[in-house]
Amino acid sequence: MKVLKLVVMALLMVSTVNITTAQDYNNPWAVGFGANIVDYKMYKDFSRSFDDLLGNEDWNVLPSISRISVEKYLEQGFSLQLAGSMNKINHTSAINDEDGLLYFAVDAIVKYDLNNLIGDTSWFDPFVYLGGGYTSIDSEGEGVYNVGIGFNTWFSENLGLNFQTGTKDGFSDKLMIHYQTSVGLVIKFGGNDTDGDGVYDKDDACIDVVGLKEFNGCPDADGDGVKDSDDACPNVAGLAAMNGCPDADGDGIADKDDMCPNAKGAKANNGCPDSDGDGVVDKDDKCVSQAGPAANAGCPWPDTDGDGILDKDDKCPSVAGVASEGGCPEVISNKAIMGIDTFAKAILFYTDKATFKPGSTEELDGMLAIMNKFPLSEFAIRGYTDTTGSISGNLKLSEKRANAIRNYLVEKGIDASRLTAKGFGQSNPIDSNDTRAGRANNRRVEVKVTN
Repeated sequence: MKVLKLVVMALLMVSTVNITTAQDYNNPWAVGFGANIVDYKMYKDFSRSFDDLLGNEDWNVLPSISRISVEKYLEQGFSLQLAGSMNKINHTSAINDEDGLLYFAVDAIVKYDLNNLIGDTSWFDPFVYLGGGYTSIDSEGEGVYNVGIGFNTWFSENLGLNFQTGTKDGFSDKLMIHYQTSVGLVIKFGGNDTDGDGVYDKDDACIDVVGLKEFNGCPDADGDGVKDSDDACPNVAGLAAMNGCPDADGDGIADKDDMCPNAKGAKANNGCPDSDGDGVVDKDDKCVSQAGPAANAGCPWPDTDGDGILDKDDKCPSVAGVASEGGCPEVISNKAIMGIDTFAKAILFYTDKATFKPGSTEELDGMLAIMNKFPLSEFAIRGYTDTTGSISGNLKLSEKRANAIRNYLVEKGIDASRLTAKGFGQSNPIDSNDTRAGRANNRRVEVKVTN
């Protein structure tokens, strides 16, 4: 008991010293007004004491404001509360069997906000407390120590409801141990606003500069809705999309980065227009309305297909070709056709699947090279199987294999319009299906030139 009393006194002394040095958070002061209930502890065992705390028809209550408190936030969840309370003891079966005794108390307690442990709820602040004070009943008084729990629940930033309950016991045992519970309104005030902008320092990201509430107290000098710290042009009103800079021609490029700030242009051209879309800005384009390469000052070359043959001499001006064919692509040769056929026969699939075996991509790439060399030629891809399995199953499998080759070639850049794919299943065998070798020959893919 002596140790507990010394701890209480030491805690009060430390808290009093810290008032002048503690960090001042938003609304550090609070005053409270309410009523208190005094309930004498009649039993020593816990279960009966708990029942007694809940009532047992021995609560003492004054029907008026009977408790006033003043509170100062210290730091790290601790605050100091000074309170005065009075009551009238009408249930005193343990005190001289008398009624109507005057009760008053002055208490100083240190509270610890449990939100520092469980996380801030903003509207609900549970706490525990420990402290001491002086309590008098019918002119009989002594120092007491207090311990208890409570909570504040907030209706707004400054107004809330306070509830706290705890046990009081005298240092010299002149008074009986008893519970005191209080309920009342609590009002917070005293928040700091160093720059006077209406945003408390606790929430002010620019504590020494007058700012706006919507920017957490930071300024917006040009009033464009972009705070100065994020504004690339803080003294000139601009657009949020331009990081606060203006865009006079509305082309999506800030004037400070726009080589043509008064003419709408493209970002690729540093904000300058390119009327014909040839990549040469109008101010440098000798053919503003006709697309052409930069190397020819924006005017078109006379070789549309870029095959090195001028359009006037090119029999196929829109398709790259060779000089020997008058500018048209080479006609596919028999040698090339045989090469495609050879590559096609070497393409292998896993059994009953349309996935290629290792090494097949080399054959496909060989076929691809030939097709790229003859861009006007068109091809039919045909899939076949042996007679193993059902007719419908083989037809579907051959279709999938033919399309697997077509898809590979298209993905590698061959125009899809140049390729057709179809499965023929076990029809059109080229060998006997009665032997292993014959069946292997019948499981094939053929690629034929159709144009």
